[in-house]
Amino acid sequence: MAQRSDEECLIPSKEPSPPLVTDTFASRKMFAFKVTTALFYAIASFLITIVNKSVLTSYKFPSFQAVAFGQMFVTVIVLYVGKKLKFITFPDLHMKTFYDIMPLPFIYVGNMVFGLGGTKELSLPMFTMLRRFSILMTMIAEYYVLSVRPRFAVKVSVSLMVIGAIIAASNDLGFNFNGYMYILISDFLTACNGVYTKKKLNSGKEMGKYGLMFYCALFMLPVSLFLMYYSGDLDLVYDYPNWVDPFFLVQFALTCTMGFILIFSVMLCTQYNSALTTTIIGCLKNILVTYLGMFIGGDYIFSPQNFVGINLSVFGSLLYTYVTFRPSSGAQTKSKAAVEPSKVIVA
Repeated sequence: MAQRSDEECLIPSKEPSPPLVTDTFASRKMFAFKVTTALFYAIASFLITIVNKSVLTSYKFPSFQAVAFGQMFVTVIVLYVGKKLKFITFPDLHMKTFYDIMPLPFIYVGNMVFGLGGTKELSLPMFTMLRRFSILMTMIAEYYVLSVRPRFAVKVSVSLMVIGAIIAASNDLGFNFNGYMYILISDFLTACNGVYTKKKLNSGKEMGKYGLMFYCALFMLPVSLFLMYYSGDLDLVYDYPNWVDPFFLVQFALTCTMGFILIFSVMLCTQYNSALTTTIIGCLKNILVTYLGMFIGGDYIFSPQNFVGINLSVFGSLLYTYVTFRPSSGAQTKSKAAVEPSKVIVA
């Protein structure tokens, strides 16, 4: 009996410890992916905002639909060449491709067109403030489509951002109705795009992020061309006088190329984080755009109420970033939460 008891005492010591080290390494690696993809998206989003504003406002390019068409065209060409050279892979076109990615193509083109329209019509500070409403819309969409309930700290930070945006917008001395409508529609489509992209990437199908990017742009190219023809934008683009200006051509090429890079960064950020996080990161880069726009754009009209609202929204953005990206000490608790999602729902 004594020998048997000794053997039983030795049993726990035979369990290996490396899995704990492996789990810690995997957790740190995933955290690094989250931060890297978020920074990549923030930089790409910042650069394309500046370039788009320059092309559409400084150079007075007449058609934001043409800019959207150029961005989609470059996306199709780059991904097609990448697939032919075997740098990337995604499924070939088949009869069910359009059905498999619905409704993303229409969300994709609508978000791009209305976002560019808002960039053209509004000053940068108010553009960034109105983009804050996409955060609330994303959180609501995640709840109903993905059954995701945010933590209390997330709710508080999002509430601060939205309240600050409302305060800032309520005292906008340069009110532009068309610009407001463009941005609010773009906010709604941004929320839908983030949530449905996450849903498609997690659906287990073979489409992947490259397939979603390629086919969304491919299917919407004819639609975008038709809208340009129907609205008369094709004639305006043809008669635009700055096609001989090399500086404009460089910036137009940049805005088309950055469109592809931005879409790619959105896919990566959404895959490794969440749709809400992707939306928040997009608004965080707008903090820099907001303050630069006050001094560089020349179209910002200062008022105490507007300035207070902007800073309250900025504080909410910083709070969300801290809540989302701080490393968690309870890796084991996280693992259990991933297995049993119903137990981590916070009211």
